[in-house]
Amino acid sequence: MNSPAIEERFSLALHNTARAWRQAVDRRLKDVGVGQAGWMAIAHVAKAGVPLSQIELANRLGVEGPSVVSLVDRLVKAGLVERAPSETDRRVKHVLLTESGQALYGQVRRAADGFRRELLGGLERERLQAATELLEELQARVEASL
Repeated sequence: MNSPAIEERFSLALHNTARAWRQAVDRRLKDVGVGQAGWMAIAHVAKAGVPLSQIELANRLGVEGPSVVSLVDRLVKAGLVERAPSETDRRVKHVLLTESGQALYGQVRRAADGFRRELLGGLERERLQAATELLEELQARVEASL
């Protein structure tokens, strides 16, 4: 029996590692009261530096617009985000963190930082740097092909 080609092994390892990583972080965040989609949305809004429209948030999360609308609805109901009208286009709604959302982001960030330190701490910095650069290049190639 032939062993899989390195390209197939790589794509499988990439997919499985990303899934396992998200599941492990999600388990650590089970007590914050927001699922993976919610804390990922909150993290994107917090790290954006500028208000994100709902469609910009959908693009960053890799989901369709209607999916992010229902997600934002749930986060608004939970008091974690609010919608604010755009000053330049009244059709556009920006998603902003509330004080509760900012506090939750602090919890999420501390848990995620601890998980990263735990998992990556024992790796050689050069290998981690090379893997990061490879993944960033691969991401750019994938995005360019869309």
